[in-house]
Amino acid sequence: MNRTVKLVRRASSCEAPLVVLNCFGDEGEAVALELDKLVRAPYSLLAVTVSDWNEALSPWKAPAVFKGEPDFGGGADEYIAELVSAIVPSVCSEYGLQPRAIYIAGYSMAGLFALYSLYKTDMFVGCAACSGSLWFPGFSEYVCEHEFAAAPSRVYLSLGDRESKTKNPVMAAVEDNTRDISEIYSSKSYDVLFELNHGGHFNDPALRTAKGIAWVIG
Repeated sequence: MNRTVKLVRRASSCEAPLVVLNCFGDEGEAVALELDKLVRAPYSLLAVTVSDWNEALSPWKAPAVFKGEPDFGGGADEYIAELVSAIVPSVCSEYGLQPRAIYIAGYSMAGLFALYSLYKTDMFVGCAACSGSLWFPGFSEYVCEHEFAAAPSRVYLSLGDRESKTKNPVMAAVEDNTRDISEIYSSKSYDVLFELNHGGHFNDPALRTAKGIAWVIG
């Protein structure tokens, strides 16, 4: 699948941390504007627009949660390999980046993907899963049964306090799942922060994402 890849922030130092942000559209610049208000240290931000959202970001196949939407295709492993072997190295080479640390972040399904990627590669040393789709069928069980590829420096999980207030029985589990996953990481002594924001899923996504990234790279 074609990806739109854009380095929306390039640090003055080639060794500054690099954040890989998977996007649905062109929200990378909006996140960078919010992040600029929160951090003083230099950082680079790579925004990758993923058009095949339900395919590329889902860990395994699962039925759609809404009528008329495509089923989840389970293409995350393939896309992670693409990030690790092609997209990130290509951008680093083109712009002369030699980041001392690479992080991954995302909102909604991209938040789920960010967290899942830590189980599949040691390229990313931490992640911000903001309003992550941790309701995804089987993901809580996966977390219980698997270990990260390498111990992350920090893991940020967030959710809106109204996101579980839905009639959809699959998505209604999101807060319980997110809290449970946070507690699992805490029990393993990982540096994890779970933050509950005010509002539903579509409130302030750029700000919520920036807050997560700021904490992870801070």
